[in-house]
Amino acid sequence: MKLIYTLLILTVVLFIWSAINPFEYFTWFLEVLPALIGIILLIVTFKRFRFTNLVYILIFLHCAILIIGGHYTYAEVPLFDWIQETFNQSRNNYDKVGHFAQGFVPAMIIREILIRKNVVRSNKWLNFVVVCIAMAISVTYEFIEWAVSLGTGEGGDAFLGTQGYIWDTQSDMLYATVGAIFALIFMSKIHYRQIEKIKD
Repeated sequence: MKLIYTLLILTVVLFIWSAINPFEYFTWFLEVLPALIGIILLIVTFKRFRFTNLVYILIFLHCAILIIGGHYTYAEVPLFDWIQETFNQSRNNYDKVGHFAQGFVPAMIIREILIRKNVVRSNKWLNFVVVCIAMAISVTYEFIEWAVSLGTGEGGDAFLGTQGYIWDTQSDMLYATVGAIFALIFMSKIHYRQIEKIKD
């Protein structure tokens, strides 16, 4: 419980920092909204379904990525401006970190729910279903970005964040898919151990 409270406090502190003089408040709201919705859902469902500490840590890291992106906008995060200049990249690639996390973290959330609720029993099918759901989440987010951009015109351009890259939408979905696959490859063993502790 102590870890969960600590992560929640850190998230609130990040929210407060992020809300102070962001690049643009409308974009800030759009970028941090998924984190805010996720935190509210976790609080509301906490007594009915408590995740492993690993998943809570990953959720915190994902929220941090969203909140930092909201403050600067994804195209203006200073560290990635430096990386762009140092390595002669054509764009600020912080959004790719965000989309990788968009696959990586939901994959672990979905995996835990499916395992603990006994929805999928076969490990091969479990991995397939997890990746498919993570991809569906990524596609849905791209639809939302598209709708916001169409509905708000220039006001939604910073949220869309293509930076002139015509394949931005496709590459975003690819990064999320790769993130989900990496999560399953590198986190499954430790995740199983934490789930077993909860069962015990």
